Amino acid sequence: MQVTASAISLNVDDVPASSAFMTRHFGFREQMAAEGFASLTRDDAAMDVIFLRRGIEVLPEGFRDQHAAGLIVALVVTGIEDEERRLRDEGVAITMALREEPWGEKLFQVTDPNGVIVQLVEWGA
Repeated sequence: MQVTASAISLNVDDVPASSAFMTRHFGFREQMAAEGFASLTRDDAAMDVIFLRRGIEVLPEGFRDQHAAGLIVALVVTGIEDEERRLRDEGVAITMALREEPWGEKLFQVTDPNGVIVQLVEWGA
């Protein structure tokens, strides 16, 4: 098997709101979009992010009404302090303050308009 790409697919109520949040604040761009669907990508190593409107028929019947919950979209970055400052300057609410874990990981979290948690992480040297 050869994996040629990776993506995470999230069920949300307002696809355009989540798509706009990721494009505006995290440098993703829409590569495909239709009613109830948006596929976002970046030119670097980040995985693609797909948003599907809850209830859309492409989802299996028992999963159509589920919401993206209990998960974190983690983006590993460099210059995490600068990223935290940039997001604050852009008016993004920081929902978990920047902190450093005992093992050297620095991280903070923001939350998109649909409640999707986006965590920025920088690993210690």
